[in-house]
Amino acid sequence: MQFTPDQITILVLLAGVFVLLVWGRWRYDIVAFGALIVAVLLNVVPAGKAFEGFGHPATVIIALVLVVSHGLAASGAVELLARHITNAGRSISTHIAVMASVGGLLSSIMNNVGALALLMPVDIEAARKAKRSPGLTLMPLSFATLLGGLVTLIGTPPNIIISTFRERTVDAPFQMFDFAPVGIVLAVVGIAFIALVGWRLIPTPSDDSSASLSTFKLDDYIAELTVNQDSSIVGMPLLDLEKACQDGDLTLLNVIRGKNRLPSASGWIQIQDGDVLLVETAAEALDKFVSEHKLSYVEADHQREKIEGTGLELVEAVVRPGARIEGRTSANLSLVDNYGIWLIGIQRNGRRIASRVRRTPLSAGDVLLLLGPQQRIHAFLDAMGLLPLAERGLEVNASGKAALATGIFATAIAASSVGWVDLSVALALVSTLYVLTGIVPIKQLYDTIEWPVVILIGSLIPIGLALETSGATNVLASGLVNAARDLPPWAILTIIMALTMALSDVLNNTATALVAAPIAVDVARSLEVNPDPFLMAVAVSASCAFLTPIGHKNNTLIMGPGGYRFGDYWRLGLPLEIIILAVGVPMILLVWPL
Repeated sequence: MQFTPDQITILVLLAGVFVLLVWGRWRYDIVAFGALIVAVLLNVVPAGKAFEGFGHPATVIIALVLVVSHGLAASGAVELLARHITNAGRSISTHIAVMASVGGLLSSIMNNVGALALLMPVDIEAARKAKRSPGLTLMPLSFATLLGGLVTLIGTPPNIIISTFRERTVDAPFQMFDFAPVGIVLAVVGIAFIALVGWRLIPTPSDDSSASLSTFKLDDYIAELTVNQDSSIVGMPLLDLEKACQDGDLTLLNVIRGKNRLPSASGWIQIQDGDVLLVETAAEALDKFVSEHKLSYVEADHQREKIEGTGLELVEAVVRPGARIEGRTSANLSLVDNYGIWLIGIQRNGRRIASRVRRTPLSAGDVLLLLGPQQRIHAFLDAMGLLPLAERGLEVNASGKAALATGIFATAIAASSVGWVDLSVALALVSTLYVLTGIVPIKQLYDTIEWPVVILIGSLIPIGLALETSGATNVLASGLVNAARDLPPWAILTIIMALTMALSDVLNNTATALVAAPIAVDVARSLEVNPDPFLMAVAVSASCAFLTPIGHKNNTLIMGPGGYRFGDYWRLGLPLEIIILAVGVPMILLVWPL
C-alpha cells in the first residue's frame, strides 16, 4: 500500500483522535473539535467546508431525536408504563425478560440513554423490594437498550449516520424501518439469551459494593450529636460552631432544636443544651470531635426519616457522562454556598470514597449521596446532569400529557414512514408541538440537547469526508481485501463487523460509525458487491459495545449503581457479541443480499 502525504496526515490525525478518546483525559467533543481545527490548519480539510458537519442532516436529526426523547420522558408516558409492568415477586429471569423487552422497545423509538435513565430507577426500586442486588439486573437492562436501538432509524445515532452516508453514496437513504428485519431478530435473540442464561454470567456483587436496600449506609457518613449541659459549645454562636466543625474536618449540615431546624443564615443564634447537630464526617474525625466538645451520640435508627422531617431530602444520584459536574469537585463548585446542597458520600466502581469527599473530582458513573432542601434538590440534579436512583412522583394529570405526547410522536413517524414528510421535518414538527403544548418547557428546550454529541458529530463529519476524498479509505479497503483475498465476501463482511464491534467497545459509537462506514463501502466496491450489507453490518456492530463500561454511555451509567468493575462487562458481553455476529451476518445477507 502506498499512501500520499495527505492520506498519511489524515490517518495520523485520526490515530491521534482514537488514542485521546481511549485515554479519556479530555472530553470527546473537545478532542473532535480540536482535531477538526488541526485538519484545517494542515489543509486536509478545506477551510470553506470546516463547519459543514454542523448543518449535516445526521447532526440535525440526532439533536431533534434528543428533544423528542425528553418530551416522551417528561410527559410521564414511559414511567406510567414501567410502573404497570414491574413486579417484585417475579423470578429474576422473568423480571429481566420484562424489563429488557420494555427497554428494547423504548430505545427503538427514543434515545437509548434516555430509555435507560427512565427505567434504571424502576429496576433499582424493584431490586430493593425483592431484597436482591440491582447488579444482577442493571447490566442486562443496559445491554437490552443497546439492542433495541438496532430496530429503527432513530433508535441510535449510528443508524442515522449510516442512512445519510448511504444517501450520499447510493443516492437513497435507509428509511425508518429498513433496519427492523435485522434489528428485531437480533434484539429478540439477544434479550432471550440475556434473560435465560446471560445474567448468570455476571459476577455476584459483594455486599459492600451494591447493597440490596440502599446504595449508601448513612451511618458511615452522617451522625446526630446531642449538645449536653456541660458541652463546650453551649452558648457558642452558630457561625463559630461552623468554623469549629471545619477545623475538626466535619461539615455541619443542620442544627435541630425541638422539631425545627435553625436557619443557616442566622449565624448569631447561640447553641443551647439539648440541640441536635447533624454532621457529616469520616468516622475517625467524629470520635475526636465528640470527645473534645463533650457531646453525645443520638440513636442512629431511621436517619432518613429524621433528616427529611427537617425539610431536607437525601437523594442518591449517578453522574451522567458529559454532566456539568463531571471532573469537578464539591469544593470548587461551592455546592453549599451556591446551591445549598451537601455532597455526603461518593461510590466509585462499587467502592465507597470515605475521605476528602469534598475534594474528590467526580467521574461519570459515580453514585453520589446528596442532601438538600426538598424544593430545590431535584432542580439541581437536572441542572447538573445527575440521574436520581429513585422513582420520581407523577402528577395526577401526567397521563393526559402522556397520551398527547405519544399521539403527536406516532402521527409524525407514520407520516414520515409513508413518505408524506421528510424525517427531519417530522421530528422538527414534533419538537415544536412539544414546546407549544408545554410537554417540553421552553426553558428546558436547549438543555435537552446533548451538545457534546452534536459537537462530536459536526467535527468528525468533515474529517470523515477528508478520509474519503484523500483516497485513504480506498487504500485501506484494498489492503483489507488483498489480505483476505482467499476468503469469500461473507467472511470479509464478518471481519469488518467484528473489527467495528471491537472499535466500538473503546470508542464512542458515533465516531466508530463515521470512520468505519466509508471503509466498508470501499471494501464492497473492491469486491464488486452490493454495499448495503456492509453498511448494515457497520450500523449493527457500532451499536453493540458490550465488553467495557466506556464503549457506551449506558454501560458507564450502570457501573456505580450496579457495583460493577471494569472487568465484569466482558463476562456477559463477549458471548453476547459472539451471538450478534453468528446471527447478524446471515440475517444481513438474507435481507440485504450481496
